Amino acid sequence: MYAVIKTGGKQYRVAAGDLLVVEKLEGDAGAAIRFEEVLLVGDEAGAVVGAPLVEGAVVEGTLIETRKGKKVKIFKKIRRQGYRRTTGHRQPESVIRITALNGAGKSAAWEGAVSLVTKAELDARARGLAPKALAEAVEAPVVVEEAAPAPKKKAAPKKKAAEASSEEA
Repeated sequence: MYAVIKTGGKQYRVAAGDLLVVEKLEGDAGAAIRFEEVLLVGDEAGAVVGAPLVEGAVVEGTLIETRKGKKVKIFKKIRRQGYRRTTGHRQPESVIRITALNGAGKSAAWEGAVSLVTKAELDARARGLAPKALAEAVEAPVVVEEAAPAPKKKAAPKKKAAEASSEEA
């Protein structure tokens, strides 16, 4: 089952268990979020389209984190005048895990547990840069056995310059 919701002036197609990045929403990490602007609810059998909204349809989710998005560079230039300005902007955004869809006589729920580990922490752990206390608190670190390094091969002996010059003559 899926639904089309409207938030932040944009429309998103969501299903139970999806991870969604939207414009900034108010709330702390772990807060329950309800989207009541549901434009469409559908599944394999068909779809119910609202006019403009589906009556009684609700999409529920959990706010995982609020963060800054990717940096956008703004560059201004007037040619032949020596005028150049560079600025940047990072739009705030919220990451949401969709937990349930209800509407049009249909419902779907996500059975998994919502983890509040941020994307930055996951990336740091993947590179082995996360603090040890954080890695232990979130989950036990995976132990990977490292193989012994392969022995290096010795380079072939080089001919001495004197021997090389006598052979050429």
